[in-house]
Amino acid sequence: MTTLVVGASGATGRLLVEELLNRGESVRIIVRAESNLSETLNMHENLSIIHASVLDLSDAEIAQHVKGCSAVASCLGHNMSFKGMFGHPRHLVTDATRRLCEAIKANKPEMPVKFVLMNTAGNSNRDLSERISFAQTCVIGLLRLLLPPHVDNEKAADFLRTEMNMMNMMLEWSVVRPDGLIDEDKVSEYEVHPSPTRSAIFDAGTTSRINVGHFMAELIMDSNTWSRWKGQMPVIYNKKKMSLN
Repeated sequence: MTTLVVGASGATGRLLVEELLNRGESVRIIVRAESNLSETLNMHENLSIIHASVLDLSDAEIAQHVKGCSAVASCLGHNMSFKGMFGHPRHLVTDATRRLCEAIKANKPEMPVKFVLMNTAGNSNRDLSERISFAQTCVIGLLRLLLPPHVDNEKAADFLRTEMNMMNMMLEWSVVRPDGLIDEDKVSEYEVHPSPTRSAIFDAGTTSRINVGHFMAELIMDSNTWSRWKGQMPVIYNKKKMSLN
């Protein structure tokens, strides 16, 4: 099988690529530069590298890159800099999600293609009417006004949730919501829930990027995991380590 990954040179994206390759998956990536990829990844025989910005590609080019893929994964995000948060493209995640989904549909695949989107626990799943405190609602409202990346994440998930519904026979989706991303060297125990079990604003949990990459790879390659979480927005947390004291 082949998976197309966008955002592959980012902190989480490259860990997903590595996890997929370690499992024997063929991987295509769309990256502007290879500087964030290790030499080992660059030379991997199952990795195909497309040098481009995904939004600069034509519809026909995106369709060609998606063709033959059984899954598409997006780890796109905005750089945490002034330009990254307030500059263009303001709707990077949403526009890439929309165009990739349209490319999948244009190819008319015989089997449904999986679309896995990395998002954030700060974005609620409105299909489940997730309960959010008044204080958190106020903070989220301010984030929508002040931080364009938050709105971008919301719109990307809403596009999949409302326009790529389960009646679409060519595409199935899952939106992965980590909380409080941190860096760790290896995969550790983690737990996955349909909705947040804590406030992403006032009681945020932690999720290691390597665990996010592992879970996204599970969604892509394990049929049972996919059956459990397709059409949903699972929230992933690192499991708390028990103290010996």
